[in-house]
Amino acid sequence: MARRIVGSVLAAAVVSVVAACGGTTEGSPSTSTSAAEAPLFNPCTGIPDDVLRSAGVDPATEESGIAGVHQHGWEICGWIGKKYAITVYSTWRTVAEFEKKPGNVDFRDVTVAGRKGRQFKVEGASKDLDCSVLFPASQGGVLQLQIGNRASLDDREDPCTVLYRVGELIVPVLPA
Repeated sequence: MARRIVGSVLAAAVVSVVAACGGTTEGSPSTSTSAAEAPLFNPCTGIPDDVLRSAGVDPATEESGIAGVHQHGWEICGWIGKKYAITVYSTWRTVAEFEKKPGNVDFRDVTVAGRKGRQFKVEGASKDLDCSVLFPASQGGVLQLQIGNRASLDDREDPCTVLYRVGELIVPVLPA
């Protein structure tokens, strides 16, 4: 049952990620990485269980990829809590690419746990369900922290408020 819930929440997160970075492109194919670059940060192995528990999610609900399927050019990991899910994405895509993608809106500079980032929303997404912040990473690309409130709850907290609180615990363990 927990796997099905995780899959459903992560599948909903796919909508945000696909909307955030798009699944199709036009023109000639290009790559932003080379074989010589270091691997992407893997949030499934890089975020300790005690940090996840303190952040309000159960490490046993871990789901790698999207509904368990690896996404090329991404490392994705999500966990479920009683009121929200946390998903951390690692990609070679840049903040500028997210900003240029139609449907990504309301970008603003924020600071979470002392680290500068860019908060954004996906156009049409419910404001009380989802909040994301992008953090430029020295690996190249960005790390994205996303909070997804459980839609089945009536007493949802603002997801960005949750993100800032949870971010105080998670952001310090993310690579700079």
